[in-house]
Amino acid sequence: MSYKAPVKDMLFNMQHVANLAAVSAMPGFEEAGLDTAQAVLEECAKFTEGVLAPLNWEGDKNPSSLKDGVVTTTPGFKQAFKQYADGGWQGLQHPLDNGGQGLPKTIGASCVEMLNSANMSFALCPLLTDGAIEALLTAGSDELKAVYLDKLVSGQWTGTMNLTEPQAGSDLAMVRSRAEPQADGSYKVFGTKIYITYGEHDMAENIVHLVLARVSGAPEGVKGISLFVVPKYMVGEGGALGARNDVHCVSIEHKLGIKASPTAVLQYGDHGGAVGYLVGAENRGLEYMFIMMNAARYAVGMQGIAIAERAYQKAVAFAKDRVQSRPVDGSIKASVPIIHHPDVRRMLMTMRAWTEGCRAMAAAAAAAYDAAHHHPDADARKQNHAFYEFLVPLVKGCSTEMSLEVASLGVQVHGGMGFIEETGAAQYLRDARILTIYEGTTAIQANDLIGRKTVRDGGQTALAMTGLIQATEAELAQDGSADARAVGQRLKAAREALVDVVRFVVEQTKPNPNAAFAGSVPYLMLAGTVVAGWQLGRSLLAAQRELANGVDADFMKAKIITARFFVDHLLKHLLERFGFAGLRS
Repeated sequence: MSYKAPVKDMLFNMQHVANLAAVSAMPGFEEAGLDTAQAVLEECAKFTEGVLAPLNWEGDKNPSSLKDGVVTTTPGFKQAFKQYADGGWQGLQHPLDNGGQGLPKTIGASCVEMLNSANMSFALCPLLTDGAIEALLTAGSDELKAVYLDKLVSGQWTGTMNLTEPQAGSDLAMVRSRAEPQADGSYKVFGTKIYITYGEHDMAENIVHLVLARVSGAPEGVKGISLFVVPKYMVGEGGALGARNDVHCVSIEHKLGIKASPTAVLQYGDHGGAVGYLVGAENRGLEYMFIMMNAARYAVGMQGIAIAERAYQKAVAFAKDRVQSRPVDGSIKASVPIIHHPDVRRMLMTMRAWTEGCRAMAAAAAAAYDAAHHHPDADARKQNHAFYEFLVPLVKGCSTEMSLEVASLGVQVHGGMGFIEETGAAQYLRDARILTIYEGTTAIQANDLIGRKTVRDGGQTALAMTGLIQATEAELAQDGSADARAVGQRLKAAREALVDVVRFVVEQTKPNPNAAFAGSVPYLMLAGTVVAGWQLGRSLLAAQRELANGVDADFMKAKIITARFFVDHLLKHLLERFGFAGLRS
């Protein structure tokens, strides 16, 4: 079985979780209503199911290769990328002025999920290009924008993000690549960068590297880092490509997963210096790079949801076909497909609930991003910006951590067959393993959640969010159905635990930082799971309304069951696992 995009669930989230109607009422998004969303998602589903998904296993068996400094991608990738670019998918969320389609993140995020479910190794190239576009839109000069933006938005050129060096992993204060100013305003860049996703490949005409380096005489530490555009090929008049720049791929990594994605070691300046162009002001590179990183962190969270969805679909299909043993209740006197067995159903429900919960959380975050940039009211923009920034480490951290559990359960559902590569289940587990590591480990996301997102504003954003959760609890209590009341009660207990943790973090981080940060990952997982449960609680209310109106009964009943399972099992288990359950006792 290959991939089938969950368009119905995505559209449900857009309508009932993200409130696409409100998003499409904002300036610039007037044409982005539910009909547009459905048309875009259905077209994206055709492309990802028909073109990208069949290449996924091929990429695992025949990954990108390097010979004489030239990277050749998996057979079929180059042709698929041309279709991707020709279809306008790279520019989906980018400005009309640069040739994009200007659609909201609320719609674009679902396309990102489909892309990554179908073929995560392939999807990494557009992911990094999106980050480069965002950085240039925010901090690039008019000259840089004129040269690079349209070609990046069209997919004719691709982008990379160059942070890591052999001695500088997560600690960017140790970056040693250097940039020397030239008389014509350009810079010569020297240094080695590692782990550069699609740092070299054969799918596009040019590669635009965004590189962190230190200008001669810059301060030590992160305050002395600048950001530069360094193209693979120099660009002449009218965008014509010229000579090869002094940046070369010296090796690509052999990896546990995402094998088709070439992860390059790039050497800058071995032959006199790579020509680079300053982005923004000197010594503000880390500030600009965070623009790319924030975009990438949300996208990596979507990768977690995507790989979980693919693993779930694979496990369900196997469980329906694999015949083993009689039912434990004796209802059938012959062996049955394993989906009849209670523990297999438990595993499948765990996979489904985690995936749908995190998808709903990501949809709410996408809507907040759109409002932060397009809402006509300045106060609303500010509030939504704070809400989105708070949710990014949750989407990245919680969604990727859950993807490991879901992909591992997918192997378990397959039994011994899951440990055999030919079934395909193991690839999802191997691919998922990088997600909690790159673009900032789970611990880095958790540290960000404490330092920048909680302590900095005295917990105001976090506590404002718990107030919104409390309002949903009241709606669930008033609904009258047993499912709504049960979900509301579980959500109330979890929300109270979250409030207690937020207050502890605010009070203890400065006087007792080791104690606060020792619990940073449990705090992140609590917050992410509560927010996912909150969005599923909202989904339950919407599903009950739709059910009462006779809309798609089977789908709506499944949404209600999933919400109930999430809070009764996953949310409750997390509270007990990390010792949150008795905080107020």
